[in-house]
Amino acid sequence: MTSNSRPTRWLGVGSALLATLLSGCKGGILDPKGPIGADEKSLILTATFLMLLVVVPVILMTLVFAWKYRASNTAAVYTPKWAHSTKIEVVVWTIPVIIVIGLAILAWETTHKLDPYRPLDSAKAPIKVDVVALNWKWLFIYPDLGIATVNQLAFPKDTPVNFRITSDVAMNSFFIPQLGGQIYAMAGMETKLHLLASEAGSYDGMSSNYSGAGFSGMKFKAIATETPEDFQAWVAKVKAQAKPLDAQAYLALAQPSENNPPAYFTAAEPRLFDAVMHKYMAGRQSLAATDDDLKLAALTKTLCEPVPPTKE
Repeated sequence: MTSNSRPTRWLGVGSALLATLLSGCKGGILDPKGPIGADEKSLILTATFLMLLVVVPVILMTLVFAWKYRASNTAAVYTPKWAHSTKIEVVVWTIPVIIVIGLAILAWETTHKLDPYRPLDSAKAPIKVDVVALNWKWLFIYPDLGIATVNQLAFPKDTPVNFRITSDVAMNSFFIPQLGGQIYAMAGMETKLHLLASEAGSYDGMSSNYSGAGFSGMKFKAIATETPEDFQAWVAKVKAQAKPLDAQAYLALAQPSENNPPAYFTAAEPRLFDAVMHKYMAGRQSLAATDDDLKLAALTKTLCEPVPPTKE
């Protein structure tokens, strides 16, 4: 009875250990919920496997050689003047060259396929979201819907999301691990990212670039709704609870704060994202040629003004 139960016991221990190890993949880049994340996971695993084709045999041969040529093994052939083997040279050079060529082809193809600036192919119209990194929170502006949120992002599943990203503070990195992609948010610059969620759910988002004291709390939730109707209900909830996000409200919001809960606004100022970006572009106001340019220049000037101290 004891001998028969031992394999079962070890099998149970092994299963528990494997489950523990794999539990770390839940909610991260190895648990993708969108096509971009799935392709990136495939790239990571494929590249790792190709590199292990060199690493694993070397480790195994190190152990085998150490055992075979140990001091107590008098039967091992001793050849102190051995210097060259054409067969060994062919193997140790050919295999790495083939692997490097394979990795180069893989990197070339996936670099273009997973270009964050490349729009996703879909029959559905994309959701446009402007992202502004602040200290230490994320501002999401929906220019087509007239709303804005802090630390909460929503969109329907199976619908592309087109992000424009900038920063009004130090450089950050916008990242939703389960959906894929990671791109920097930089003051005075606009970067782009295109993502899609293939499953409904709430996914963790973060800044993956250290930006100061409140960095650890600079997190948000990306909510993929089951249906477009659910998304419209979320938009209606935001509009019902929101207050206007004009220049003065934005200046107050931009003040450093940590561990911010979700907040809702109506995006009354459609040029806010561009104005934030143009704050750091010297001479931009002199280029104003149209009425929209003049309004943008005026808004940019307002955002550049110092914020009066808050009265206690």
